[in-house]
Amino acid sequence: MSRSTFPRTGDDEDLAALRELARSFCERELAPHQLRWADEHRVDRGLWTTAGEIGLLGMGIPERYGGGGGTFAHEAVLVEEQARVGDTAWGLSAHLVAAQYLVTAGTEEQKRAWLPRLASGELVAAIAITEPGAGSDLGGIASRAVREGAQYRLAGSKTFVTNGLHAGLVLLLVLAGPDRQPSLLVLETDRTPGFRRGPALDKVGMRGQDTAELFLDGAVVPAGNLLGGREGLAMAQLAPMMNRERLFIAVAAVAAMEAALAQTVDYTRHRTAFGRKLIRFQNTRFTLAECAAEAAASRALLDRSVQRYLAGELDTAGAATVKLWTTERLCRVVDACMQLFGGYGYTTEYPIARAWADARVRRIFGGTSEIMKHIIAGGL
Repeated sequence: MSRSTFPRTGDDEDLAALRELARSFCERELAPHQLRWADEHRVDRGLWTTAGEIGLLGMGIPERYGGGGGTFAHEAVLVEEQARVGDTAWGLSAHLVAAQYLVTAGTEEQKRAWLPRLASGELVAAIAITEPGAGSDLGGIASRAVREGAQYRLAGSKTFVTNGLHAGLVLLLVLAGPDRQPSLLVLETDRTPGFRRGPALDKVGMRGQDTAELFLDGAVVPAGNLLGGREGLAMAQLAPMMNRERLFIAVAAVAAMEAALAQTVDYTRHRTAFGRKLIRFQNTRFTLAECAAEAAASRALLDRSVQRYLAGELDTAGAATVKLWTTERLCRVVDACMQLFGGYGYTTEYPIARAWADARVRRIFGGTSEIMKHIIAGGL
């Protein structure tokens, strides 16, 4: 069974040590709280500062801004270990990607103001793009930012915002200025009059993840919070970060797939039916063999995609390919594994049930499978 082979970059010892730290953290701080967080629809706020104190939130942030100066590989190790313990409650990837928007597109003043606070966990970050009337179609975005002297007055709302309740910093996609140019604005929630949050959304899966709707009508943001300092840069800023987000989704999908398979192999080795262990039935063995092959193929594609990304060679079609393949296979594998658990697999006491419910949305967020196919076809 494949397991955590990426990447081979010359700093394998460093990544191996990080993996041990990440694994210990996830087993201690994430795994025991899954059912409680699912009931509360959010993680404990202190989780963020605990992670920040040991350097897990700033690994991809340059050292001069309070981070660890690492690469995507370092962040991916943590995302992988999070998925391996079955956690989907902690909105880690959204926070990490939001920080990278600032690293790659922020002004010097913006980097100094916010990156150290993101690295420490003082600020939790969210990315607010989707609206009630616009999801994958970014051309349907309607939220406005009207310039009034040294500030922007906002109108509109955002939905399905990961970390929406805990976020102290929100990256907003808005139409700015008289020409309604797509732009990214940084909103600090505790310094923005008029900003409101809706309650946590009650979801089918990922129930412990803090996901909410944000209301912007009348909110006022300083003009200096325009990411990059100019209107109309959003599309150029979004494109490379969408690749990063989709690769994170793929990392988590493969780790979740491998975890589900390992749990199912263990269960079938111990569960007895008709006087035999489940693992001895041909149907069980063939099902597990198919799942193992799907997981191995997904791991190979992921590892290659991560290495291409680190080398600056992963294009939009490549990111779409790995996201499409791994999330579709995750749903197939988890569903097949759940079937082997029988009735127990449908109870939330068993991690396989939560994995089954959590897997489905991965084919939707970060761009639906249909959008991924459209992108891939465009590159043929």
